[in-house]
Amino acid sequence: MKVAVLLETGFEELEAMGPIALLRRGGLDVDMIGVNNEEQVTGRFGITYSSVFPMNTYDFSNVDCLVLPGGPHYQKLEKNEEVLKLVHEFAENKVLAAICASPTILGHEGILKGKKYTCFKDMDEDFGGEYQYAYAITDGNIITGVSAAASIEFAFAILEKLCGKEHTEKVKASIYYDAKH
Repeated sequence: MKVAVLLETGFEELEAMGPIALLRRGGLDVDMIGVNNEEQVTGRFGITYSSVFPMNTYDFSNVDCLVLPGGPHYQKLEKNEEVLKLVHEFAENKVLAAICASPTILGHEGILKGKKYTCFKDMDEDFGGEYQYAYAITDGNIITGVSAAASIEFAFAILEKLCGKEHTEKVKASIYYDAKH
């Protein structure tokens, strides 16, 4: 399975790196994609990621899941026509995952209509679906996460959607994960 994580200057580092690390631990091929078409991108707290593929040369045809971390960069993503095109393609045919501020992009694009979803609570608007406060929600092929605090649950929701519950439980056990603590 292949996952692409869209990154633009100002992304929330925890919402990107947590899922990237856990999905890779789970055996998935995860690529970081620079929406700014450069080979590095800097998050909102000044952490720069390298080994980033420029979006304008990246082939999304063999990607199974598109991930949108939150943070201030969501505004740049929402204004980018190529990003919006990808969001719709993945919402229709593959798996689309967004956390914190980024589910608002899905809401503004009409993708959350009739869906159960979550997002950063202060950013919830009437998206035509059913908002629920939860760390992560999967409804069909759409996965949403509430905030940076939910990065681990969000990653496990993606892993479970792509690889199944049994595989996800093995990855959880490998990091001594216990949701009760």
